[in-house]
Amino acid sequence: MNKRDYMNTSVQEPPLDYSFRSIHVIQDLVNEEPRTGLRPLKRSKSGKSLTQSLWLNNNVLNDLRDLNQVASQLLEHPENLAWIDLSFNDLTSIDPVLTTFFNLSVLYLHGNSIQHLGEVNKLAVLPRLRSLTLHGNPMEEEKGYRQYVLCTLPHITTFDFSGVTKADRTTAEVWKRMNIKPKKARIKQNIL
Repeated sequence: MNKRDYMNTSVQEPPLDYSFRSIHVIQDLVNEEPRTGLRPLKRSKSGKSLTQSLWLNNNVLNDLRDLNQVASQLLEHPENLAWIDLSFNDLTSIDPVLTTFFNLSVLYLHGNSIQHLGEVNKLAVLPRLRSLTLHGNPMEEEKGYRQYVLCTLPHITTFDFSGVTKADRTTAEVWKRMNIKPKKARIKQNIL
């Protein structure tokens, strides 16, 4: 199977689902059996999963150390991960490891303990990110939460399970002009 065929077929594959497994550290995934769904997981000849979705929701993860290494052990093509569900864990920040999955289009982080709205800035490097959830984190209480996220990630089309409208984008742009000061160019003074 060539890479293009893999990209087309694996999108419909069931997720590698480790939800509700009381997982504390990412390394535990290697020894844990994924949940079984209605359809069986397809595996490569080497035994790795052929899916593009990894569900780690409803566990007790507080960091994502070694996620790249573990994803390489579990997935035939970890670089093609398109959907990661980390909702309802104990994450306090957006781990930079998530930004290494350039094909990520869906990222669920709702129901964690992410404090600072500025954490969203890390996700701006993900070119295909279209759906993001962050509600249920302390950052949601910050003034301008929705507008800040939409300004920082202008390509997303769904935020907190709600479609992003033209009105949302207009409101976000107005909010940005009123609240985010542009970086002023430093003027060198010529001293004679």
